[in-house]
Amino acid sequence: MSTTPEVLFVCVHNAGRSQMAAALLDHHAQGRVVVRSAGSAPVDSINPAVVEVMKELGLDLSKEFPKPLTTEAVEAADVVITMGCGDACPVFPGKRYLDWQLDDPAGKSVDQVRPIRDEIDRRVRALLAELVPAGA
Repeated sequence: MSTTPEVLFVCVHNAGRSQMAAALLDHHAQGRVVVRSAGSAPVDSINPAVVEVMKELGLDLSKEFPKPLTTEAVEAADVVITMGCGDACPVFPGKRYLDWQLDDPAGKSVDQVRPIRDEIDRRVRALLAELVPAGA
């Protein structure tokens, strides 16, 4: 049995918030956390403003794509972080659920998406510090 924590980020379209959170956690964790993202109603592609603001940090989301939320993804996760997916996310006993209230980047400009990205980054770093203590 793996001791590597698994985190699932879920939003409605899997085109903005959850994609940014997954990329940021994966970047900061450097392999110490298994990271996934999904959407309760995924769209066809990632928000271009999200791709742009992540590129500013050296993170390339251009090859990523929205993925549907599955029961298996939730079952595999130790922590499930919802970002406005409502009641669409299945709940399983023994999982840790967090709901991050964040603005949806849909329809926003790059300048409007940057503060959302920065808030997600702050929360992701705090989560990582909980999941993987310093020196681990």
